Amino acid sequence: MKPNHLFYLTCLFGLFLLLSCGEDQQAPNNPLRPVKYTTVDFLQGVDTRTFSGTARTEKIINLSFRSGGILTELNIKLGQNVQKGELLARLDNVTARLNYESAVASQNSAESQMNTAKLALDRIRVLYEKGSASLTDFESAKNSYKTAQQGYESARRSVAIQQEQIRFGYLYAPEDGVVTSISAEVDETISAGQPIAVMNAGTEMQIALGFPESIINEVAAGMPVSVRLPAQPDQEFTGRVSELSPAVDNNSATYPARIQVDDPGGLIKTGMAANVTLELNAGNAPNTTLTIPPEAVGEDSQGRFVYVIDESGDTPVVRRTSVTVGSLDSRGFELVSGLQRGQKIATAGLQTLLDGQQVTLFE
Repeated sequence: MKPNHLFYLTCLFGLFLLLSCGEDQQAPNNPLRPVKYTTVDFLQGVDTRTFSGTARTEKIINLSFRSGGILTELNIKLGQNVQKGELLARLDNVTARLNYESAVASQNSAESQMNTAKLALDRIRVLYEKGSASLTDFESAKNSYKTAQQGYESARRSVAIQQEQIRFGYLYAPEDGVVTSISAEVDETISAGQPIAVMNAGTEMQIALGFPESIINEVAAGMPVSVRLPAQPDQEFTGRVSELSPAVDNNSATYPARIQVDDPGGLIKTGMAANVTLELNAGNAPNTTLTIPPEAVGEDSQGRFVYVIDESGDTPVVRRTSVTVGSLDSRGFELVSGLQRGQKIATAGLQTLLDGQQVTLFE
């Protein structure tokens, strides 16, 4: 009985060793790295762009005098509603009044000289008709009267000009509006053309902004847009491109534009920051330009590259491929060269992938 029992134990131990060796031989290799991918294709959908601007009314007037002097009266306050023709400010007008008085005196003198020359002409005419005065005397009297008459007309125009200069010392509201800023105080010396206040005279609200040259040819007057304000995060306003400059602004290197807000509802104030969003190529998306997502593009000392997925073998393999890309928009990079439509490229984990590495795919 003991030999048989020992024999059975020996057989069982040998069978266990054989099974253990078989399990070691069937142990799996390292698992393949899963890779997320996308397929290179034409541009799809629309390009949504957002630009920053500033709210303003469509008409802003800088209020200023047409003459200089000391400011003696200022009848405006911030936020004040003013009516067209309302007196807003006044200068001392001392110089203008002195010039006016001098012009009036000159006019009176010229008028007296004209009347004297007229009486002389009438007297010489009577004498000439009676033969008691020569033709030369008569012509000289006519010329003197004509000269005195011209002098009077010149003096009269001078009086009108000086009277206008006095009116230049009064500042009246050119239109109905609201005072938004004041930059002068009473008793200050004001120069001609120096703004003393700013008035919003418009009834419509606009957003002033600039478009870069990369998209200016895709923007047109009347294009619909949406407007959001950081001050009103829960509100979205609609609008349209109402003005578009054909020339670049040298200060900002952009093309100035105006966005007309359809219904501001009194929530948009002048000076508020605004974000304007518009869709380019809406309804007419190009179908000849390839695009790739930004996350699929890597860059190192050798330039930009992607990992193309090669499925020619039994197991997919990633291949590093250099690419040239163009502009970037909300849809991705425009592909200039390096890939063809339908190729699969990795979109995640580029930093850990190696050229020629075997992978497994998932979308």
